[in-house]
Amino acid sequence: MTTPIVLPWPLRSGLEAATRALFDLGDQSSADFLRPAGEAALVSADSVSWRVFKNPLSLVIGGVAAVIMELAEPRVRTGIWEHTTFRIDPIRRLRRTGLAALVTIYGARDTAEAMIARIRRMHDRVAGSTPAGKAYRANDPELLNWVQGTAAYGFLQAYHAYVRPLSDLERDRY
Repeated sequence: MTTPIVLPWPLRSGLEAATRALFDLGDQSSADFLRPAGEAALVSADSVSWRVFKNPLSLVIGGVAAVIMELAEPRVRTGIWEHTTFRIDPIRRLRRTGLAALVTIYGARDTAEAMIARIRRMHDRVAGSTPAGKAYRANDPELLNWVQGTAAYGFLQAYHAYVRPLSDLERDRY
């Protein structure tokens, strides 16, 4: 295993504060991610995902890496640019996406499944063509896999590099 890169305290502290501010949803969310109401989450509390997502450094660094990699795919980039508020209000858009990720990991199963269904319905309406003429649909399995893969990679690599190295088994479980 490798030794994590230790960020200097001011940088680490600043990133952690920025993450808390980014995900401070005020009255927009009453979800208690530590104790989901009614039923268990989609992912178990002893999972690697819970550890990765509860760390501010892996969220910020991994999230930035994921967004950069996601936007490298022209169909994803065009869909995001033309069908979301990312162009005019990227922070608000990233907050909503971050909340969706947190609900998927920590929220009660029925809450997460309902949110996933709403997102799928929204994605059903997103289709178009890139400037190069390549058609896309937001619910295209290839594009969904791209987005999921880049997010998983970004968050996992950030945790592994900046928080705590993970074994090969833990990385596979994630």
